[in-house]
Amino acid sequence: MGPGKPLRLSIEQGKAHSMVFWGPPGTGKTTLARIVAHASGAHFIGLSAVMAGVKDVRTAVLEATRLRGQSSKQTVLFLDEVHRFNKSQQDAFLPYVEDGTLTFIGATTENPSFELNNALLSRARVYVLKPLDETALRLIVQRALARSHAEPVAAGKAIDDEALDLIVLAADGDARRALNLLELAIDLADGSTIGRSIAEDVVQGGRRRFDKKGEYFYDQISALHKSVRGSDPDAALYWLMRMIDGGCDPLYLARRMIRMASEDIGNADPRALRICLDAWEVVERLGSPEGELALAQAVVFLACAAKSNAVYTAMNAAAADVAEFGSLDVPLHLRNAPTRLMKDLDYGKGYRYAHDEEDAFAAGERYFPDDMPDRKYYHPVPRGLELKIGEKLQELAQKNRDRSKVADPSGPGDDKE
Repeated sequence: MGPGKPLRLSIEQGKAHSMVFWGPPGTGKTTLARIVAHASGAHFIGLSAVMAGVKDVRTAVLEATRLRGQSSKQTVLFLDEVHRFNKSQQDAFLPYVEDGTLTFIGATTENPSFELNNALLSRARVYVLKPLDETALRLIVQRALARSHAEPVAAGKAIDDEALDLIVLAADGDARRALNLLELAIDLADGSTIGRSIAEDVVQGGRRRFDKKGEYFYDQISALHKSVRGSDPDAALYWLMRMIDGGCDPLYLARRMIRMASEDIGNADPRALRICLDAWEVVERLGSPEGELALAQAVVFLACAAKSNAVYTAMNAAAADVAEFGSLDVPLHLRNAPTRLMKDLDYGKGYRYAHDEEDAFAAGERYFPDDMPDRKYYHPVPRGLELKIGEKLQELAQKNRDRSKVADPSGPGDDKE
């Protein structure tokens, strides 16, 4: 909205174009749509995708066509919560946007890349609205209070700085929430000034901006995961508490932390997985707020632990080979032989029982399918316990190489199931 910016110029020049406003609640999406329509002298039709359907869109098109025929007046169709329309419903007004019958303005709190048709996105410019800062919210509350003096209930009302700060903080970037809290405060205030105690009464029980399973939800869990991966316990704690403060289910957080323990720490510190499982159990048994401390303990351990994604990478590589090679037969020497027939068919023949070998390792033995080349998926990192694991695997690999040089096909030890 700054001077010279595209949306500001569009409004100042009175030239409306199709657009999508993407941002959190209470950032002025509907107000901006009305401003655009007013500045361009257009007829404004407002619909909500929560209540409207294709029939309502067709009615709006008929109205726009009528107005266009009478006065060449442009029509702005504003669709709030546009992400609630499925893809076929969104297609319903595309032809009318294409031929100029309608100028489309949509508003959404969800990422348009995932929720809107590509065809619609190609015809509309996306504007990203940010949460309002404290200065803007403070000004909105002050202006609203000044304008409300004409109302009997608000006549002569003022608000002190502490109460204003509380309302602004509780609004959390949402102007609509700020105005609702102000309205409650006006109703509760007996005197001429809305003081801190009144503000405390109206803001208690509020939640920070947080949409379960929506854009902000996934942004915050991503920030938590990346803070753990980046070994920053302080940032990890911050995002954990942000999500808890926003009303996120602690059991969901415990489940995601278990994923982090395997994906980003793995065998570098196997204790991480057990600590996260213990935290999950504490949350299940004690609930909130006692269980949240166990989550905090676990997330700090995760952030501070040695990091390794070696198992995660190895798993994906093995899965890729499974898809590539298909259902290869299990080699005969690795098959179990519980019946005489199976033994007669050489199931298990030539298998070397590792416990009968030196250091319980059958050097040179092969465990991949016969029609598949040897693979090395797991590459331990030189950190934490995986440092020792890597050294052990190198030692075993050397024994395999030495065995292949000796060329001893019989091998020690008897075959065993």
